Amino acid sequence: MVKKIVVLSGKVCSGKTTLATLLRDRFGARVFRTKDYLQVLSPKTELARDVMQKLGERLDVKTKGNWVCEGLMKFIMIEGEGDTNLVVVDAVRISSQIDAVRKGYRGKVVHIHLDAPYQELDERYKRRKTTAIRELHSYREVQQDPTEAKVGKLSEMADVVIDTKRCTKDDVMVKAASRLGLYGRENLRLVDVLVGGQYGSEGKGNISAYLAREYDLLVRVGGPNAGHTVYAKPKPCTFHHLPSGCLAAPQAKLLIGPGATIYPPRLLDELNQFKINCSRMYIDPQAMIISKKDRSNEGSLVNTIGSTGQGVGAANARRIRLRQPGRVKLAKDCRELRHLICDTCEVLEKAFERQSRIFLEGTQGTALSLYHGHYPFVTSRDTTVAGCLAEAGISPSRTRKIVMVCRTYPIRVESPQGGTSGPMAREITWGEVAKRSKYKTADLTEKERTSTTDRQRRVGEFEWAWLRKAASLNAPTDIALTFVDYVTKKNEDARRFEQLSEDTIRFVEEVERVACAPVSLISTRFEYRNIIDRRAW
Repeated sequence: MVKKIVVLSGKVCSGKTTLATLLRDRFGARVFRTKDYLQVLSPKTELARDVMQKLGERLDVKTKGNWVCEGLMKFIMIEGEGDTNLVVVDAVRISSQIDAVRKGYRGKVVHIHLDAPYQELDERYKRRKTTAIRELHSYREVQQDPTEAKVGKLSEMADVVIDTKRCTKDDVMVKAASRLGLYGRENLRLVDVLVGGQYGSEGKGNISAYLAREYDLLVRVGGPNAGHTVYAKPKPCTFHHLPSGCLAAPQAKLLIGPGATIYPPRLLDELNQFKINCSRMYIDPQAMIISKKDRSNEGSLVNTIGSTGQGVGAANARRIRLRQPGRVKLAKDCRELRHLICDTCEVLEKAFERQSRIFLEGTQGTALSLYHGHYPFVTSRDTTVAGCLAEAGISPSRTRKIVMVCRTYPIRVESPQGGTSGPMAREITWGEVAKRSKYKTADLTEKERTSTTDRQRRVGEFEWAWLRKAASLNAPTDIALTFVDYVTKKNEDARRFEQLSEDTIRFVEEVERVACAPVSLISTRFEYRNIIDRRAW
């Protein structure tokens, strides 16, 4: 059902057809062109501006201006309802034409009048390229038509008047679309965000893949120094660039925002490995490209602070330090990614207009934040909710739910050659975890290796003071608690909350008290049907 009729008026060269075309291309509007309808009514009429003007004037006298509304009704009937609620009339010239459309469509009509000074219109007419109809020799001749000479007075009855001399064509479109409510009248909370609450490796990938089916757009930030592993057969899948739910939600679009860092060979390998249709993928032109030199420059950090050595920090530093044209390569400059480049702000804007559900997957953990972690044993970005939203280009006011993932025993990676990846409050051994959980130590040490560098992980007691700080930084609405089988191996068999061990239930209750948020998702093991879902949303 057509919900809105936009009637355009304005002098020749004021920008009516340009605006109609932009509304069609950007918002899917259907455009009824009165010029085309005149040709249908009189197919033998010469395609010349002065001839068409006279034909329109005769019809105005004969129908009292009703011919435009009659043509519009036929257009809508023939075109059908289609996928859009918006129809643009390009264009009207007298008040009775507008009155007829208003009478036919009641409160659905918005009249937009475009204007510009005579000198500006004259210059535009001189620059006009060859059109489908024969134009007059000068703009002065155009204005000699009595009806055209009075078109400017329609501004007095218009709902909106836009001076196109003082605006670019995109400015005009934005002003018109805003008046029409095409961007939405309110900032609906359509974005759910997932972040790590500890030192990374909390199991974010598996939680993300579980939730992904509920969303229309999956967004990933960060860079390839984070590997998110998802359960799959015959073997698990690890994603370094792509959102972890890209296979679980094949209907969802995928987006990498402007704050991300990309190593093209790895991204292209992932797209090929997981057979991702490129029509699903959007990469912002301002995402940073990691060079081979960036990767080699991080060699020393691998040994000193446990860096993954993927070049993310070096690339981010270079982006800040070398702000000169041609010194930094962004995604828009990468030939291999050219077919995936898109203004992600526009993609998000369209998603908000359609009220699509959006899932933003953060990487690494809050304790690794450049600003809030244990410096210098941190990553090169802010890993909190605020940082992830900024990287993606999403306003905090769009956020609905914040899921913070924590594991029962936090981990940090081991550093080779005697370095350290940073402090833990109370470090213990995998043997101690095995003793408590009834796992074999070898099973744990084999499983607890990093997904990006395949290094052994260190492990520590759950850090309650850090949980409080992470909750303060992220203000989670929900906690996802993972690795509850490390409390006791018996939890592997739990399918409902009440089937968890008593110690585990008490642990969950304590997490909820300290974080001031419900533990809504509980991961019992890395296997099919591995999540207990306690959400109320």
